[in-house]
Amino acid sequence: MSLQHVYQINVRDNVAIALSDISAGTKIGNGIVALTDIPQSHKIALCDLPKGAPVLRYGVCLGTAKSFTPAGSWINESSLDLPDRPSLDALPYGTNIRPYSLLPDPPRTSWMGYKNNFGPAGTKNMLGIVTTVQCTVGVLKVAVEQMKRSLLPQYPHVDDIVAVSHPYGCGVAINAPDAVIPIRAIKNLIHHPNFGGQIMVVGLGCEKLTYDKVLTDEENIPENVLTLQDYEGHDAMMQAIYDMAKKKLEILNQRCRQELPLSELRIGMQCGGSDAFSGITANPSAGYASDMLVKGGATVMFSEITEFRDGVHLISARCIDREARDKLVQEVAWYDHYLEAGQVDRDANPSPGNKAGGLSNIVEKAMGSIAKSGSAPITQVIGPAELPSKKGLICAVTPASDIVCGPSQVASGIGLQVFMTGRGTPYGLEIAPVIKVCSRNDMKKHWFDMIDISAGDIAIGKATIQDIGNEIFHMILDVASGLKKPYSDQYGFHNDMCIFNPAPIT
Repeated sequence: MSLQHVYQINVRDNVAIALSDISAGTKIGNGIVALTDIPQSHKIALCDLPKGAPVLRYGVCLGTAKSFTPAGSWINESSLDLPDRPSLDALPYGTNIRPYSLLPDPPRTSWMGYKNNFGPAGTKNMLGIVTTVQCTVGVLKVAVEQMKRSLLPQYPHVDDIVAVSHPYGCGVAINAPDAVIPIRAIKNLIHHPNFGGQIMVVGLGCEKLTYDKVLTDEENIPENVLTLQDYEGHDAMMQAIYDMAKKKLEILNQRCRQELPLSELRIGMQCGGSDAFSGITANPSAGYASDMLVKGGATVMFSEITEFRDGVHLISARCIDREARDKLVQEVAWYDHYLEAGQVDRDANPSPGNKAGGLSNIVEKAMGSIAKSGSAPITQVIGPAELPSKKGLICAVTPASDIVCGPSQVASGIGLQVFMTGRGTPYGLEIAPVIKVCSRNDMKKHWFDMIDISAGDIAIGKATIQDIGNEIFHMILDVASGLKKPYSDQYGFHNDMCIFNPAPIT
């Protein structure tokens, strides 16, 4: 079909998206004329759609037409009835496994990182001070700001001092079954690869999250833990934090970057503030970069359960074995129940910004979201804040919320995140650098000094997914190696560590 002003993804599609705002009366091609004004990134019907007819994009049914819809009509969230969600019964596995030999070759096979005695290498060299309870955060933040000014300059090989605060630790049902999720998140944050094995945990003294819940017996020693209620007054408290930090910084300052294989790198893929272009440009490009990383031996994590739930059958088909498929079913079923208990439909996910960007419902959003996983086989499925035990492509079943997904991936050990956006967001993580990739050139032009890479040229035929994928790949390695800083780190745009806590608050 020869069309102008629009982008059709799949030849089966009976809708296409507007490359820019389309005025009523504009000729699209093949006798199709826009019947109304159609905003950029929104859908136009390419043929008459009877009531109940499937509306296809990505070659997938997004839903059915609520009423007769003539060709040239604007298709949006009010036009469609949501289809049933895919069943978790008898999901396939191993039926869509792309051989590693067919994945694109990585143009580089090494990077400069901080080797650890455990897990992946670090992309930064930081002192991470983790709290056991929100009550200590005010003191710790003041102490960290003072140490950044007076102490950190004495240790030129240490990148930063970070206060890892979170809203957990007390006033919670600490032994509830689902408390395992936030507790393992905090435990894994303490041992993050960018902290170089140096443990520093600050507690209050009366909280429910005691040190033994996040540290081993060997780690739970005076050299690693500090209880504020043990100190008489402000000055003694601050001095104790200062003295412990100084000892840790002296050790971290001896670390240096070394050339490492891609197998030492673990990164995360996430998208937020998505639009209808995200699944055409930014996410597939990130997926191409992911495939190169995986072929080179790296570990890549993709997430956001409510954004891939409607494509769960596509995910399961890429699972390499029954174990991965069964874990996927287990985690997705848990999340289905979690939403049902809150009396929330899965279509509660798309935000007003998503809809303004042309995403009509969760099915359409899901198809674009999955694109960032590339095409590699899925070697393992993990729950939120779990650590993977395998390398390759990992499906990390986390909430889709940007500020919860990010900390969940960080707790799973990523050293860097690639974040795709269509609408724009200043989101960032303090512990791990975040590379921002936008779906449209308009977005890059608008936030020229906040978006790192634009994938917008793909939509207008000036670049390919391979071109932008290569650009993302090289920036991942440059940032991980400390050669470049993404804008979020340049400005210090860092979100709070909002760890996922589905357990009751008492």
